[in-house]
Amino acid sequence: MEFDLRIAQGILVVHLIVISFNLFGLAVIPLGAWRNWSWVRVFWWRALHLFTLSVVAIQAILGRDCFLTTWQSQMQEAAGRAGYRQPFIQTWVNHLLFWPLPLAFFTAVYILVWIYVLVLWWKVPPRRG
Repeated sequence: MEFDLRIAQGILVVHLIVISFNLFGLAVIPLGAWRNWSWVRVFWWRALHLFTLSVVAIQAILGRDCFLTTWQSQMQEAAGRAGYRQPFIQTWVNHLLFWPLPLAFFTAVYILVWIYVLVLWWKVPPRRG
């Protein structure tokens, strides 16, 4: 049980890193373009950012919870703890803001964010090499 809880905590850390990476990119790419920071155009970094947000958008379109949320919840339950009953972000937004928002709201937000990242790819194109 202790091992399952450690895995659940590790998944939470990875999930928070992915979320932070995605949010950081959303803010820093347009800022970096405006400030002429060349590193915001690094191809592998931008491709990874687009990929991670594409995974989020695809899961939302398919009506699925994030696989990290599902895996973490399963590990918490295996450790004898309560798992999540809603997607990770929805759970924490509800806890932090006390707004019971429907899954459709988050799906729309994820799709709009993904479209925004595609626009950034076009407006602030990455450079190879």
